[in-house]
Amino acid sequence: MPRSVPPRRWRRRLPAATAAGAALLLLAGPATAGPAAPADAPGNAPAVLERFADEAADVVEVTVADTARLDELVATGVDLDHHVTRTDQGVVAHAVVTPTEAAALRRMGYRLGAVLHTSADSAARVAEREATIGAHRAENRAYSASLRATAAASGVRIIRADYYTSGSSQVLSVEAKWAEGQTSTSTLTVSRDSGPGTQPGSGGTQTISRFVDAGVYLYHRGAATVTARPHRIEVTSPTGDVAVAEVKEWLPIPDDDPEGPGYQKDFVTSYLTPTELYARVRQLAADFPRLAEVVELPYRTNGYRRKAQVVLGATAADRVAVDSLAWGHEGGNEISVELADPGAADRALEVAVTGRAIRVSLATDAAGAVTSTAAQVVAALNARAGTLVRAYPYRGSAGDGKVSPVAATPLSDNLKAPAGVSRDPHPVYAIRIGKHRDGSRTGVLAYAQEHAREWVPPLVTIETAERLLRNYAHDSRTRQLLDDLDIWIAPSINPDGGHYSFYDFASQRRNMTNHCPAGGATDALARNSWGVDNNRNYSEYSLFDGYSGASASCTSDTYAGPGELTEPENRNLDWLARRPNVKFSMNLHSSGNYFMWSPGAYSLPGRISAPRPTLAEESFFWGASSRILTAIKRHRNMAVTPARTGPISDVLYSAAGNSGDMLWYRYGIYAWNFEVGNTFQPAWDEAHQQSQEFANGLVELMRVARDFDRDRRRPDSRLSLAPGATPGTVDVRFEVSEPAAVFYTLDGGRPTYASTLYGSAGIREGGETLTVPAGTTIHWFSVDAAGNVEKNYRPDGHGKNFNKGRAVLPAR
Repeated sequence: MPRSVPPRRWRRRLPAATAAGAALLLLAGPATAGPAAPADAPGNAPAVLERFADEAADVVEVTVADTARLDELVATGVDLDHHVTRTDQGVVAHAVVTPTEAAALRRMGYRLGAVLHTSADSAARVAEREATIGAHRAENRAYSASLRATAAASGVRIIRADYYTSGSSQVLSVEAKWAEGQTSTSTLTVSRDSGPGTQPGSGGTQTISRFVDAGVYLYHRGAATVTARPHRIEVTSPTGDVAVAEVKEWLPIPDDDPEGPGYQKDFVTSYLTPTELYARVRQLAADFPRLAEVVELPYRTNGYRRKAQVVLGATAADRVAVDSLAWGHEGGNEISVELADPGAADRALEVAVTGRAIRVSLATDAAGAVTSTAAQVVAALNARAGTLVRAYPYRGSAGDGKVSPVAATPLSDNLKAPAGVSRDPHPVYAIRIGKHRDGSRTGVLAYAQEHAREWVPPLVTIETAERLLRNYAHDSRTRQLLDDLDIWIAPSINPDGGHYSFYDFASQRRNMTNHCPAGGATDALARNSWGVDNNRNYSEYSLFDGYSGASASCTSDTYAGPGELTEPENRNLDWLARRPNVKFSMNLHSSGNYFMWSPGAYSLPGRISAPRPTLAEESFFWGASSRILTAIKRHRNMAVTPARTGPISDVLYSAAGNSGDMLWYRYGIYAWNFEVGNTFQPAWDEAHQQSQEFANGLVELMRVARDFDRDRRRPDSRLSLAPGATPGTVDVRFEVSEPAAVFYTLDGGRPTYASTLYGSAGIREGGETLTVPAGTTIHWFSVDAAGNVEKNYRPDGHGKNFNKGRAVLPAR
């Protein structure tokens, strides 16, 4: 029998504020002209926080007096990470700033404290990653060399052969290394006996597949159910190499552990770039074609690419900015520009183009002095070299300063990633996991790296995908998840920014799309200041609706973009959220160690919040969160505190246009947000621990989704009565057996979904107290988050078995 599901009538979007109203919330405007070093006199706050090319960024503490001052700090457009702590000395936030930005904040009166993370720390993480990958490659080479040195040696070495039981199933898990594993994608064959003294193969065969991480082969692995405990196994390679090993009994684990015997995990060994993340999910889909597929999302990004650029000159008045018309990798990087003194008097300004070399011969006066201004050089370049470049004065300057000669200078897109990172518009991929991937099962969505510099969250998604697929065959609880759910995992929503963070500017938060208007901060010196904050570009309670926590400045790290859903990265997530079966989601971020949900935005003044979830919905968020956070804690006893758990706007700050709000308010998806760890790029040992503990939590979310889908238990409810403060009145509260909505009437009428919904007493305060005249008749029913109605009551105005009560206190 279909369940009666209450309409989501309380999730309507509020009317949008006017654009003018939104503008009043901002302190930052379009970028202004300025030199490559701060030119503001002490005590004069700049119009915006400017960031210049080649400046390193650090994470520093900023202390403000209270939440109101925190809102003002957010409104400057400063790049805050997701860490806010309320202390006796004030509110401490973490800002990602360059020296120029830090100086500007101090001039505004903000108090900057300890430096928590530096660009050198990020460089060390990259070096650590490269060293790890190098060590794996060296191990592979040494292994192959040792085999070549011993002609009799086998090219296969068995690492582990483990037997265990899981419920009524018997499982054999094998790991082995093959000399050709780095270059060959072939599987290895495992033959097993059926006990001591039996022949190899008598117990059957299985195959194991290669495990590749960051492009490096580590080993082959796999597990399969068996009908008898094997004593020995043989592993055979396609080249005929054979290795033999005795099977070991797997160690027991505590009975209360949700991961059964032989549960496989710990599948990440280094940080992964977006290119490597996508390769990993493609390999998983190839290994498990019956359980997974890779889906290319419909919108390609702008790409990890830029026009080649150069800025010639020393001050705003005499600078000439030059951009190639072609992308850097498509010829722009081959262009050079020279500003030459002709060495003679009374010469006219001339431009000569030889191939991709542009030579500007500057004008001189009768004394042979250069007279050409920046504006004149710009005009000459555009007139005579306009098929190769576009020239312009520096950031709105009139260009009236006289230029100085400059030697031939190459233009550059300044991108440092290796050739293996595509410069074309980039496809974005998700892996879809489940036995039934047809929309007939409850959908769960997990996505990461909206913010480019957050390197740990993508690892959580990969670890989770690996666990789900590699445990399906032998772990009954994992099999339940894949049989009953339709799981979408997008490991990197923002691959362009992700690549830029790894190879160019570790603190990159945004994508790489430059929306700055011509004449603004579009030159090479601003190249670390472009991009849209993808987690401010969504469609609900956004900057464009008048909500706080995003910027209209194209150089702000919280830039919301030119409109809602303008970015392909955001349209891809919207496409995923439109799946009608998706009911749960997790957005993975770092850092701050938070666990949050909607509402995520409020308007100022007055902190007017987006609509709060109902009491029942809020209770469901809290109950499910407790399960998820308990799973996280199981890994190493690290707890996300209650103070850092709750709606985004309660425990952090307003984030207008964030994805969680779009999923919740627009699509009715129960949407959570992890904030993993306490820094974006921790040392690998810590990053590895975080990947494991938060993968625990992500798998538990899937268990929550499955339990929700299978929930058929109807809630129970009752009245709780107490004397009112005024004689003749009674205080009434409803108590329910689980998170559930209560609809009630006080006029004797039958309760329906159109009746009054029992509400919350306030932020994090539980149910409200109704004060009614003594003797008031109360009719009500409850309905839980899965749509189960108390007593199977029909709330259509015709049902009769609703709850009935009166506001009468027992006699004393």
